[in-house]
Amino acid sequence: MAFKKIFVKGAKEHNLKNVDVEIPRDKFVVITGLSGSGKSSLAFDTIYAEGQRRYMESLSSYARMFLGQMEKPNVDYIDGLSPAISIDQKTTSKNPRSTVGTVTEIYDYLRLMYARIGTPHCPECGKEISQQTVDEIVDRVLELEEGTRFQVLAPVVRSRKGEYAKVFEDARKSGFVRVRVDGNMYELTDKIPMEKNIKHNIEIVVDRLVVRKDNRTRLTDSVETALKMAGDLVIIDVIGDTEYLYSQNYACHDCGISISELAPRMFSFNSHFGACPECTGLGTMLKVDPDLIVPDKKKTLREGAVVASGWNTTTESSIAMMYFNGLAEHYGFSVDVPFKDLPAKAKEVVLYGTREKVKFEYEREYGGGMFHSTFEGVIGNLERKYRETTSDYAKAQMEEAMTYMTCSLCEGKRLKKETLAVTVGGLNIYELTNLSVRKALEFVENLVLTPTQEKIAHQILKEIKSRLGFLVNVGLDYITLSRAAATLSGGEAQRIRLATQIGSSLMGVLYILDEPSIGLHQRDNGKLIQTLKNLRDLGNTVLVVEHDEETMMEADYIVDVGPGAGVHGGEIVCAGTVKEIMNCKNSITGQYLSKKKQIEVPETRRSLTDAWLTIKGAAENNLKNIDVSFPLGVMTVVTGVSGSGKSSLVNSILYKVMATELNGARKKAGKYDEIIGLEQLDKVINIDQSPIGRTPRSNPATYTGLFNEIRELFATTQDAQARGYKAGRFSFNVKGGRCEACSGDGIIKIEMHFLPDVFVPCDVCGGKRYNRETLEVKFRGKNIHEV
Repeated sequence: MAFKKIFVKGAKEHNLKNVDVEIPRDKFVVITGLSGSGKSSLAFDTIYAEGQRRYMESLSSYARMFLGQMEKPNVDYIDGLSPAISIDQKTTSKNPRSTVGTVTEIYDYLRLMYARIGTPHCPECGKEISQQTVDEIVDRVLELEEGTRFQVLAPVVRSRKGEYAKVFEDARKSGFVRVRVDGNMYELTDKIPMEKNIKHNIEIVVDRLVVRKDNRTRLTDSVETALKMAGDLVIIDVIGDTEYLYSQNYACHDCGISISELAPRMFSFNSHFGACPECTGLGTMLKVDPDLIVPDKKKTLREGAVVASGWNTTTESSIAMMYFNGLAEHYGFSVDVPFKDLPAKAKEVVLYGTREKVKFEYEREYGGGMFHSTFEGVIGNLERKYRETTSDYAKAQMEEAMTYMTCSLCEGKRLKKETLAVTVGGLNIYELTNLSVRKALEFVENLVLTPTQEKIAHQILKEIKSRLGFLVNVGLDYITLSRAAATLSGGEAQRIRLATQIGSSLMGVLYILDEPSIGLHQRDNGKLIQTLKNLRDLGNTVLVVEHDEETMMEADYIVDVGPGAGVHGGEIVCAGTVKEIMNCKNSITGQYLSKKKQIEVPETRRSLTDAWLTIKGAAENNLKNIDVSFPLGVMTVVTGVSGSGKSSLVNSILYKVMATELNGARKKAGKYDEIIGLEQLDKVINIDQSPIGRTPRSNPATYTGLFNEIRELFATTQDAQARGYKAGRFSFNVKGGRCEACSGDGIIKIEMHFLPDVFVPCDVCGGKRYNRETLEVKFRGKNIHEV
């Protein structure tokens, strides 16, 4: 008989107090309660962990070898479980190559669409290009200067792994003598070194010729042979000079440019076939930033306007001042004028150098001297040292003056110019991914194709429309497919994963989500809730850890965990429908849902003063050159719909400018004209959502610094002073104070064959982390562990 509920019996993970709960299957269920009450312990650490563990146990022993064993949660038993999928906020990819398009896999379908129905254009003149014939290729070669030596190559293998012994053997039997492998020339009778797991390029040397009119027939035969061998590709390698790739597929007759047959990998910025050769597909490059080199442009060169490793101007005899004085004398400017007032030419030679030879004079204790030399510039000097140094410390110092800047070759588009010259509906793949999701969906829906193109792309377009539609439905219509995944908020990343899961159309799955409404404006909340209901209607159980009132009101079933947080929580206060929760006297959540308890709007608020902070001309990302004023001395909220520009204004501009000006940090702020009122502030503190610590030794007391005060307190006791104990003795991170059996971890690992490793309390210290001598010291009758 199929279970209609998920039965959890005796859950004791973290602060859960032997909890029993029944959760209906195939319903939209919300687990709520105070922060720290045990919601996540029940949903993720118990139900999800057990569902995932059981699913993995159903796999073969061979598969489990690669996946590893999962620890069994502290629960008596759970019945009625389905395979579980967790959609939380902690799995955002920080890989700079990941974008919204790649994470959702929409970009894979776009690459396929452009490869199959894209229209190639010449990257130079923009003219639509067509396939080349053998005669046209021969004509191009014969246009080279007479007497030019060249060889005709057949690229039979292009960037593929393998040893290819048969390729070499077939070529030798066909009468060919030479082959070029990864740029090196070999005789086919030689033993050619090949590594199976490395990508190789193999070109058979078909012929060696000299450009002469009477060679046309032989050249035509050789080109035809190469094209036949290499699948319509031929390389003309001019000896000691350039090599040209010709294709029977596409070429521009005016510019003489050829591109290979369109393939999906050409449109991937993660493959060298499509990635910009300068930035390797990242769209940005780590470069020295002039604004970080000269953070305060009101200073003069003598006062230290240039702040960079090795460019100290504290003394007149320093190397930096020698260069600046020499440049000032040669180009007629003063080192005592504020940097912002220097002529453009002076700024250029200081930062980027000069090819002219300049006279530099120096003085030392042992005597002075003079020499003439070019100057590489402060930026040129730092970039050269950054390339050459092997010291991590030196690199870290120089990186303080560097930032990721848009690649100058591809202008941040990540792809080769040949790839960007292929269009569908008038847009190349970068322009399409740079549209918002909603506009991209409109573009795809209104795409006009020929009958042949429609037949080829029908299934591809269906997938693209479907997946873009899912993103719109979860309230992400404002983001672009080209946006880096690392810039997404936790809520945005979770909703993207949610949209991807809906696209998979699985049934009978237990989905567990962690506060998906975070970062979502109330305007779009309805879309998210409807998406969760659609997931339920497919035949899945949707379990959501959530505080949002609207989500709870729409839920089929609510589990309220509490009544308090930490040791005061870990119990099921109430479980039932919304109405039952609202009528439950013990449920704080129910009292707020029924409006019996409310957060009262204050009758009076703090009055504003004359102190204001004003940003003028904010234009970062989607901000449209706006002016904004913030009152000081009061609490100010910056709000707006998701994607409206709140983070761009506060985090990218205001915080970075204040951190630089007030805290002495070196941060590249977003686009703005000026900020007025900074002199009224002393410093800025940024409190964000990044984790405070990942090590098992971190706890709230150590992170906040409270533990330092507690250790100092114990060190003042008579017992500690009599024993000669200092404050460091009362730390479980220090050798003298910690239990050596567990190294201060409080737990030890027991390895189990064929089962996950088991962690149990240390049998020497009993999980207290300290050694016996340290625990003997008491303050008001308690040792440091008890405190």
